[in-house]
Amino acid sequence: MAASLRLRGAASGLRYWSRRQPPAVASLAAVCSRSMASKTPVGFIGVGNMGNPMAKNLMKHGYPLIIYDVFPDACKEFLDAGEQVVSSPADVAEKADRIITMLPTSINAIEAYSGANGILKKVKKGSLLIDSSTIDPMVSKELAKEVEKMGAVFMDAPVSGGVGAARSGNLTFMVGGVEEEFAAAQELLGCMGSNVVYCGAVGTGQAAKICNNLLLAISMIGTAEAMNLGIRLGLDPKLLAKILNMSSGRCWSSDTYNPVPGVMDGVPSANNYQGGFGTTLMAKDLGLAQDSATSTKSPILLGSQAHQIYRMICEIRRLNFQVPRRFKHQTLRE
Repeated sequence: MAASLRLRGAASGLRYWSRRQPPAVASLAAVCSRSMASKTPVGFIGVGNMGNPMAKNLMKHGYPLIIYDVFPDACKEFLDAGEQVVSSPADVAEKADRIITMLPTSINAIEAYSGANGILKKVKKGSLLIDSSTIDPMVSKELAKEVEKMGAVFMDAPVSGGVGAARSGNLTFMVGGVEEEFAAAQELLGCMGSNVVYCGAVGTGQAAKICNNLLLAISMIGTAEAMNLGIRLGLDPKLLAKILNMSSGRCWSSDTYNPVPGVMDGVPSANNYQGGFGTTLMAKDLGLAQDSATSTKSPILLGSQAHQIYRMICEIRRLNFQVPRRFKHQTLRE
């Protein structure tokens, strides 16, 4: 079954790996007031750009953590704050009966759960396993079956809102799984998000997230094109954004996450596009949408075009990084 899951993950076109950035060094001990005896430890696997602030918000709510990440440096600030850092997902499962995973791709999730040192090697009966990764809904369903065989519960709970919402604890969680277990999941997810929505059986959370990101990708392209056209026609970008946001073209990409530098503060475009949702991950999510559309015979004409555009951007960036510095400016001028 593990081999079958790996093949499914690979077939989904999940070649896009997030470029992890080292988390900002902060004194977590200073922001975490906790009653250690009042709450049992929670396992957290994957403390990258999104998982890092999510785990911190659990700490702020008084939950001791058992941390694992494939990149040891990502765990350092948690270790410095007094949290337990272990060497594998199996070790997390041995020490905690509630575990949250936040991983880049289906392949990563399969490895974390079903790998040689995965969660299922040492999971306890009755454990609650919540996967907040964005992965193939069919992979979520297969993982849920494997988890159920071990006497534990699996729920998919992908998130929307980006790094900013992860830091502020305002994420939206879309949850799929056994409805009777939703309250237990909500207790933890409510520490990290302002909206926790039950969607139905396992896989429906992933379905909701894929549809959301499909629309986001299309609207972000549209916003970028409209802003670029307006600027070239002589409009001030801030004025144009203001007009769009009081008119029928308004969307999240224009009023909350505008892609043009200088239009708004606290977004990636105001920080040299650092810290946002990377194009590689969006291309991965659009690949999931494309696979789902194919399997359900659903036409997604704009979604397919968006997928190609994001893949093209990823390839241009890859090629640009490979060009020696002394040739870059000349290449860009030609």
